[in-house]
Amino acid sequence: MSTSNSRLPDSVGDELPRELIDFAKVIARLPAHHQPEVEEAYNRVVDSVRRRRRILTLVQEALAQLRLDIKYLMFDLEMTRRERDELKHRLEE
Repeated sequence: MSTSNSRLPDSVGDELPRELIDFAKVIARLPAHHQPEVEEAYNRVVDSVRRRRRILTLVQEALAQLRLDIKYLMFDLEMTRRERDELKHRLEE
């Protein structure tokens, strides 16, 4: 069946959970008159899984950037404190 090919991922980057791949195979074995309705629901689930994966990737990237930004801010804060302390020390002399 040609519709079963469209449900299976073409690339590793587009890999679906094993359960969804197995479910696509089960749908392909259904009688032809039942397949269209089930395929519609299946395709909505696959779209949802892909969308959630993209969102998760974006969130992970944003968190990584936030961690890096925090490290830079902490470094800047520490340098500012050191400069302040050095200036205080000079003024007290």
